[in-house]
Amino acid sequence: MDITQYEPRVVWRHFQTFLQTPHASFHEAAIRTKIKDWAKSNGIESFQDASGNLILHKPASPGREHHPVVTLQAHLDMVCQKNTESSHDFLRDPIQVKIRDGWLVAPDTTLGADNGIGASLALATLDTPGLEHPPLEVLLTVNEESGMTGAHGLANDVLQGELILNLDTEEWGEFCLGSAGGAEVNIAYSYAQETLPDHYALYAIELGGLRGGHSGMDIHLERGNAIKLIVRLLNRLGSRFGNALRLVSLKGGSARNAIPHEASAIIGLEAEIAAQVVNRIANFATTLKTELAGTDEAVHVRFVPLPRALDEIHVMALADQHRLLAAAHAAPHGVHRMSQRISDTVETSNNFGILRIANGQVSANFMVRSLLESSVHALCSEIESLFRLVSAQVGIEGHYPGWTPNPNSHLLAFAQEIYKRLFGNWAREKVIHAGLECGILSAKYPQVDILSFGPDICGAHAPGECVNIDTVARAWQLLTEILKTIPAKS
Repeated sequence: MDITQYEPRVVWRHFQTFLQTPHASFHEAAIRTKIKDWAKSNGIESFQDASGNLILHKPASPGREHHPVVTLQAHLDMVCQKNTESSHDFLRDPIQVKIRDGWLVAPDTTLGADNGIGASLALATLDTPGLEHPPLEVLLTVNEESGMTGAHGLANDVLQGELILNLDTEEWGEFCLGSAGGAEVNIAYSYAQETLPDHYALYAIELGGLRGGHSGMDIHLERGNAIKLIVRLLNRLGSRFGNALRLVSLKGGSARNAIPHEASAIIGLEAEIAAQVVNRIANFATTLKTELAGTDEAVHVRFVPLPRALDEIHVMALADQHRLLAAAHAAPHGVHRMSQRISDTVETSNNFGILRIANGQVSANFMVRSLLESSVHALCSEIESLFRLVSAQVGIEGHYPGWTPNPNSHLLAFAQEIYKRLFGNWAREKVIHAGLECGILSAKYPQVDILSFGPDICGAHAPGECVNIDTVARAWQLLTEILKTIPAKS
């Protein structure tokens, strides 16, 4: 659908380009090329650095040449999640959207408002004739959602900005002035395989209907993790039926920073116990509906018979099956500790985001976040210790620093005055549990004052992600007023 009818049209026009152009992590080349071509045709200077980041410059409007350079920062990539029934191809297809009650929503996939709408706000400042502004620099990073490699690879002498406005915050009415750091724990294990006896039948267990969500912004909401739930079910069935239940494969989650909303397993069963398994799965589904009331009422568990081909079916050796499922069942997920220094803020958490078991190989990914560097290392070490007990290979990777709050920020104080004048009240000041590139940027450019804000985005990193249309207009109003009124250098 055409979304350029909404105001501010210049912002929605750029976001339409993001919707029409696939831009998964590590696949930003197409959207980057479109932006570079647009910049060239409009006389806007742009260049691409060695890490793939795109940087654009626009001179100050007349009379503002001696104002501080302002860098507007967002990232080009998006998290790609979809419902099982969706045939969407994130490397080829445009995002399909609808309007619901003032929100732009992608019903069956992620929308990419995180952070396409922030990038569109930044590009719109370069695309608005008559806008009063200081010298502008727009930094559009790559691979933010898959390790922040673009920000990590940014040289520490390439940016000219003396102030940075990050446009990756997802709750309107908040100024973000700090965020968590984190790291990933990756698990690998090679298991022995056995041939499934001929008298065993094949079945699929499909667990879905969960809301999922952003593993930083939504981790405290206690939503169900499909991996943890299906592993719990398999452990329960294994305890009851022993050798009569054999694991062929398991697949859960697809993004390290998204709470898994679906998982499935293929199992082999002695045919005579299938009816008992059906009853136990039905009871388990009822239990989940009770436990997840208020968060994931649509949870479902399906037990589906599968045809058995004449080829040999390989299953995980029974000893490995017991060890690996027990370790996955014991693995942490969710809030580890709430902050005792900042009210209503998660201090440390972990997301069990990906698990794959098939063809003799196990791989798993955990994303640990914390406001404390020491707690990142401590929780990563706990997960490492757990999986070393089952002789798995463990790697701790993708570390990124937190963004330490600066409550004395001059940019924050100035932005608060603008917000109060425009909207009649003060913006909330927040430290968030999600990771922002601000921590990396502040480490590379410690002298630069940084602030983050953005419109309301709901359900980021999950199918059904949406952005509130009215708050996009307000974010644009705030952004342009800040640019218009930033004082000259003293």
